Amino acid sequence: MRLISSTAILAVKEMTSEAKETTPETGRRQAKGKAGRKIHVFMAIGALALAVAGAGYWWWQEKTHALVKGIEKANGRIEAEQVEIAAKEPGRIVAILAKEGDMVEAGQVLVQMDTAQLEAESRAAQAQVSVAEHQKAEAEANIVQQNSNRTYARQEFTRHSALVAKRVETPEQLDQVGNALKTAEATYDTAVASLEAAKASIQAYQATVEWVQARINDSTLVAPVRGRIEYKLAQVGEIVGAGGRVLTLLDFGDVYLTIFLPDGTVGQLIFGDDARVILDSFPQYVIPAKITFIATDAQFTPKAVETAEERAKLMFRIKLSIAPELLKQYSDRVKTGVRGMGYVRTSSTATWPDSLAVKLP
Repeated sequence: MRLISSTAILAVKEMTSEAKETTPETGRRQAKGKAGRKIHVFMAIGALALAVAGAGYWWWQEKTHALVKGIEKANGRIEAEQVEIAAKEPGRIVAILAKEGDMVEAGQVLVQMDTAQLEAESRAAQAQVSVAEHQKAEAEANIVQQNSNRTYARQEFTRHSALVAKRVETPEQLDQVGNALKTAEATYDTAVASLEAAKASIQAYQATVEWVQARINDSTLVAPVRGRIEYKLAQVGEIVGAGGRVLTLLDFGDVYLTIFLPDGTVGQLIFGDDARVILDSFPQYVIPAKITFIATDAQFTPKAVETAEERAKLMFRIKLSIAPELLKQYSDRVKTGVRGMGYVRTSSTATWPDSLAVKLP
């Protein structure tokens, strides 16, 4: 009886567990588990497909841009020379006429500094010029008068000299006339000197006017070259010191790809030789460039350089510059920091393969 009872109890437990397993909630959990497993399977298949596609693309790139003898390649990034738009002397910013990302032309007004004080100085200098011009006119009139007095004194001296010779007058009277002549001549010389001083004052004050005007002109900051505004470093109303930067401009006349090559390769390069650039963002295009810079010192080296193997690790910085006319044509696509591949020739007789023939949008 105890055995039967135990068996019955086990049967009841099994029926109860089966009933629990077949509840609606359990079914939903099982369905969710199956769906989750399917999602994981699909994700694994997708990842595998991406990996295969990536490997295929890499193989295609390597095959397409396979190098021939006499051509070397290296990774790099696009860079451009930066031009700082800065105030020449301390002042307050009145207006900033360009925004970050704006394309500006050479000579375009970018920033206007406060010129109220400079304009006041200019008016004061112009007034001093006017005063000096009046002094010049007075000196010229005085010269005419003193010249007349000098002429009269000379005539008097001539007449009295004749009278003394005829013994009509005494030598003492001639001495008095002679002293008057000397005074007249000295006064005339003083008038001439006053005129020269007035002329010098005019030149000095005019130079002051020009100097102040130059400072006023320098308060209008213009773009020295064609390029794109990269950063805005100050705001309207701020006071900046001498040399205070307001904007940073990327010079689109000097854009290049920077690459690094080993010592053995650099020694075979030729300044001004043709090069090629392929950007990661536009792998379908081949951009022409030229070698415009080769560093004279290694940019990074091993701790010790004792063997040929170690010397091969010396890396030198190279610039592959893109032609300014090409940059101007595609200025809306030029972006610094973009990664790419640079290709150079180590032999002047090397011929560019078809895969590296120039191809532009």
